Amino acid sequence: MDCFAVSVTSGLILKEVRLRPILTMALLFGLFQALMPLIGWMGMRYLSGYIERFDHWIAFGLLAIIGGKMFWEGCKGGEGSHFDPTRMNVVLGLAVATSIDALAIGISFACMGMTVFSDILVPILIIGFVSFLFSFVGSLIGVRIGGRFHLPAEQIGGIILILIGIKILIEHLL
Repeated sequence: MDCFAVSVTSGLILKEVRLRPILTMALLFGLFQALMPLIGWMGMRYLSGYIERFDHWIAFGLLAIIGGKMFWEGCKGGEGSHFDPTRMNVVLGLAVATSIDALAIGISFACMGMTVFSDILVPILIIGFVSFLFSFVGSLIGVRIGGRFHLPAEQIGGIILILIGIKILIEHLL
């Protein structure tokens, strides 16, 4: 759902269907959502204590920084959007930020006794595919809304990213 919300936000900013950036975002979001549980599963015996203690803070920090920058740039005004969801470094940052808490899923796979790769293959493929699909559809929804209504997309998007970060933080701290 985090990927979906971020994709809607990016679509709001794009305002028109641009297949390449939409597919790039969807592919990277799906890839990172699938890779993070794999990394968590693989690193369980070495890093589980560190991952569980800091993953939510890292995700929150990344989303707060990206969202804050996005909100600030939207408030500065001027022509066009300062936040560019077509730039690879932006998409990679968002993919990492929205997927880092999925490391815990990989840890839970290991804790559930999934000891061989074939045990987790189907779940991570499903996670990756669903994340790809939600991201793709979310971007298209955002484009449709952004093209129809002239909303302050950067400010709204920045707030959404910060709220997602807060949600991740609260879920892990409680």
